[in-house]
Formats: sequence, C-alpha cells, structure tokens
Amino acid sequence: MRVVVLTGAGISAESGVPTFRDSDGLWEGHRVEDVATPEGYELSPSRVHAFYDARRAALAAVVPNPAHHALARLETALGDDLLVVTQNIDDLHERAGLTRVLHMHGELLSALCRGCGGRVRWPDPLSDLPPCPRCGVCELRPDVVWFGEVPYEMDRIHDALSTCDLFVSVGTSGAVYPAAGFVQAARAYGARTLELNLVPSEGTDWFHEARHGPASVLVPAWVDELGLPG
Repeated sequence: MRVVVLTGAGISAESGVPTFRDSDGLWEGHRVEDVATPEGYELSPSRVHAFYDARRAALAAVVPNPAHHALARLETALGDDLLVVTQNIDDLHERAGLTRVLHMHGELLSALCRGCGGRVRWPDPLSDLPPCPRCGVCELRPDVVWFGEVPYEMDRIHDALSTCDLFVSVGTSGAVYPAAGFVQAARAYGARTLELNLVPSEGTDWFHEARHGPASVLVPAWVDELGLPG
C-alpha cells in the first residue's frame, strides 16, 4: 500500500506552534504582505528577519505530539511506500523520527542564499546578515516559500499522488492551493481519500471519508487501525 499524507498547521498547533494567521488576517500583528511576500522582504528585510528569527527560536519550546509520533510509526511499517508532504515549516516531523518528509513550503531551520541559490541548514538568527558559508555573500533569507512563490518539489508530489493507494489529509484547512487540490488529484488517479481534521475543511466533500477531532487522537487511532507491522 502506497500512502501520501499531507499535514498542515493543525497537526503542529497541538504542540503549541502558532498557526500564524489570526481571525483578522494578521500574522502575529503583521500584515501577510509585510512578512510573507518577496515584496515585503525587499521593502524591509530587517522586519522579515525579526519575524522569522522569533519563529525559529520558538521551536525550542515545542515538542512533537502523538500525531507526529504515529506518522513516524507508519513510516517504520511502510518505508518508501509512505511520503509525508507537509505545509509546515517546523521540524516536528523530523524530531518524531520521520525521514521521508517533503517540506513544500520550506523550513525554518534552513536559509536560502540569494547570491548563489544554495540552501544551508541554519538554526541561528539571520537579522545580523551573516555571510553564506558557501559563497560568502551576505544575502541569506529564510528558506520559506512566500505568497507568490512556487512551492517546492511539485513534480515529485504529483508523481506520488498519481501512484498512491491512499491519500490522507491531516490538520489542513483545504483553503490554500496548490495543496488544497491534492485530494482531487489523488481521487482522479484512483486513490482512496481520508480527512483527519479538527473540523470539516473547505474540501471535506472531496474525501471518501472524513473524521473530525484532535490530530493527536485521530492520527494514532488511524495508524493503529491499519494493523501494519512495526
């Protein structure tokens, strides 16, 4: 059985990771345009760096929850037949033990050099404009996909969706494309589809089955139901 799991903010929210966007559309007091667009970065790199430096530092205060650990158990059983595609930029999947994780929106603990285009692991602040360890140019930015930019590894994702037997969406709103369209793509290729979300998402009707409640409860229960070894 080949499985693709899409995870969103809901799975990490239970670990205490902020979902960023408030009911008024602001990201912790900032307009999305100011901290999550290339234009915002060009206008004020210092503001953008301060925002992501704070998010990066906050990762130390959170830990993976049972949903993350359940997906790691699933990977132990399925191996290469599992791909976890996450919209999250935290490292909680990896800290739970997952190794087959694709961060379609980038990673907080990575920096992208605008000089050479290289990516480097980066757990430290970027506000002091450190030089790129590869080319020496002081043009490191958060390795995060901002609005208006193309998510990472879309070809690989669509290849996985076209060959999977089961597509599962965990903790996503179903409102942000292209990820919101993954369920439709998977169904078109013949996969079964399952939603595990706190509340019905905007795309709930596209799933063959939907279960609603905390990810930390639903995901371990679903993995147990599969009855896989490991």
